[in-house]
Amino acid sequence: MTYYVDAEEHPATDRQGVAQLPPWGETRVVGKPLSRVDAYERVTGSAVYTLDLTLPDMLHAAIVRCPHAHARVTRVDTSRAERMPGVRAVLTGASPGADIPWHIGRQGPTSRLFDTHCRYAGEEVAAVAAETPHQAWDATRAVAVEYEVLPFVVDVDAAVRPDAPQVHEGGNRLGAPRVSERGDVRAGFAQADVVVEGTYRTSCELHTTMETYVSVVRWDGSRLTVWDSTQGVFATRAGLARILDLPLSSVRVICPYMGGGFGSKFEVGKHTIIAALLARMTGQPVKAAVLREESFLSQGNRPANVIRLRAGAKRDGTLTALEGTFTGVVGAYPTGGTAPFQVEALYRCPNVRVEASDVYVNAGRGCAFRAPGFPPCNWALEQLMDELAGKLGMDPVDLRLKNLTTVLQSQGNMPFTSMGLGECLTRGAEAFGWRAARERPPAVGHVVRGVGMAAGMWGYQGEPRSTVILKLYADSSVNLNMGASDIGTGTKTVMAMVVAEELGVPLERIQIEHADTATTQYAPVSGGSQTVLVNAPAVRAAAADVKRQILEIAAAEMQCQVGDLVLADGKVARADGSGEARPVSALRGLQERDVLVGVGRRHPHPEGKIALPFAAQFAEVEVNTRTGEVRVVRLVAAHDSGRVMNLKTYENQVFGGMTMGVGFALMEQRVLDPQTGKMANANWHDYKIPTAMDVPLEQTCVPVDPHDTECNTTGAKGLGEPATIPTAAAIANAVHHAIGVRVTEAPITPMQVLQLLAARREGE
Repeated sequence: MTYYVDAEEHPATDRQGVAQLPPWGETRVVGKPLSRVDAYERVTGSAVYTLDLTLPDMLHAAIVRCPHAHARVTRVDTSRAERMPGVRAVLTGASPGADIPWHIGRQGPTSRLFDTHCRYAGEEVAAVAAETPHQAWDATRAVAVEYEVLPFVVDVDAAVRPDAPQVHEGGNRLGAPRVSERGDVRAGFAQADVVVEGTYRTSCELHTTMETYVSVVRWDGSRLTVWDSTQGVFATRAGLARILDLPLSSVRVICPYMGGGFGSKFEVGKHTIIAALLARMTGQPVKAAVLREESFLSQGNRPANVIRLRAGAKRDGTLTALEGTFTGVVGAYPTGGTAPFQVEALYRCPNVRVEASDVYVNAGRGCAFRAPGFPPCNWALEQLMDELAGKLGMDPVDLRLKNLTTVLQSQGNMPFTSMGLGECLTRGAEAFGWRAARERPPAVGHVVRGVGMAAGMWGYQGEPRSTVILKLYADSSVNLNMGASDIGTGTKTVMAMVVAEELGVPLERIQIEHADTATTQYAPVSGGSQTVLVNAPAVRAAAADVKRQILEIAAAEMQCQVGDLVLADGKVARADGSGEARPVSALRGLQERDVLVGVGRRHPHPEGKIALPFAAQFAEVEVNTRTGEVRVVRLVAAHDSGRVMNLKTYENQVFGGMTMGVGFALMEQRVLDPQTGKMANANWHDYKIPTAMDVPLEQTCVPVDPHDTECNTTGAKGLGEPATIPTAAAIANAVHHAIGVRVTEAPITPMQVLQLLAARREGE
């Protein structure tokens, strides 16, 4: 994994002084299907996103981008642009302070903010700040740039040939392949009664966030304030301080609302640095908003993968060996394009070998994208498991149940704190009606139906660092102060529910401050399915701190021991029911202090164990054998993500994740023109994503709670990533069940289906 902070790079939370709270039992607020605390602001449009923000005297930035797949900039003439109406500044790599190194990934070559060697169409060359967006964009067209156009390569198979144009010196392979193995794969295949293998391909997928990539930047002397559409204000602050050589204390990053990121807004973007430089040049605030078409080219993607897998099993279904070769197409810069984790960890298998490598092409770079690398791996692994089940004459669910594991085999057989995959498989199959659907007679006519399923897991348990401050005021209202961004998942709502659970305060009396590096406490980026499981324990600890203070005050006033009291529904009462309950706001000690302050920190991960989520999803599809069209009829998702914190937002995450999986399976792909190297579908008309017409009306969410008391003090595990990992493979397996032809290349297009059916007819 290259997308998240490694534990060894940051010290784990100190176990000293961190409250070790007992696990919750029955909860009164947590787990209920409550509406979001900011629902009114979101649906009425009163929520101010970064894209909505306008400051006095604000200028607008526009970026000049390279139109060629591979070229060197030989000359930039800005004189005409500088004379245009409304233009306040033009920025190039030759401008003072703009020759900035740009480090991408942890290995391989680096770039520059405005690199004279452009390695993909859309790379930044220069920028303009003007009074209006239209003036800025007009001025970009007046910047005269001369290029030496170079040979390019956009196809992964062509890129690895010896005579291929080199994206970087030294060849198009990113270092030596990464190999991981255990046992003896050769011996494992020798023990197998059945061996299956296949080659699977997935296309490059783009994030297409509702709110594009936008920053508003203002300098106040040497202090920098940035309103940014980011998944992590503290990560963005760190990037800005490093790149601009500023103290952390001089950089403030704010993000009250964020319109989607899916991993593409983890780190500071070039547009943010460009806005900061233009704001410093002009002495005015600058807004840099990346247009939709630009975002398709420059803001990252889920890299395409080529995966070759081989599996062996005994006659009873016991896996004996798994072997895989993974190739990720990372684009022009290294970011990690593959993740073989599930081959190594999802099923019990003593002999495993995986080899992963990345290849450069002249296209926009990959970046984290909701479970980076996991859906492509799952696409291959779960189709191969179905092939294996077919060869063995086993039900696909039974084969997976046969090979469950309770330990993380890729990390020395470290035990899971809980593992509910078996229950996901059985309860999901029951909710779907799996057995009956599999035995249904084949349809008569050209429209046929099929069912399929897939299992999956996510491989990251979060960064164990977060601090929260909670204030209880004299009127028993509460202020919750936390650094986490709510990226649309309902984070603010869940955290408020944790406070309400501990203190008995109604949600409407909880005011939330979040995602502001100047006023809130540290939290890691909202991504990697870590937001709830990292921040909720810190919120609970802060609430418990306040609760302790309340009970101490009440015990002194009620002349009893703290242990004799309980706090519920905003009142303190004796546990035995004697005496009269006192409202918290009526406590003299609280009135005298005016405010009680609680501080909570996230406790460390459990020692010697790991907390990971699991999933099983089931799909029914309808295939028109005359047109090749595939329609998803229904989906069922059974997820072990620990305790359900809010049933409504839980289902929102699952349904949203499956919708993204439908896109991965049936329509999403970046198309690069082999003649020019340019993206041919860089717009929402030609780059297809699922709409309401593509999502099945029948979707069912089956939460599986293993009652994990070791993962953290709230019992919750990750959900955002697992929700999208197995969907595409389940759909592909359903298509195979419907038409008897295996589709190994994603997305499954009508043309591909027709070609495969025609090839089968010719071979009969």
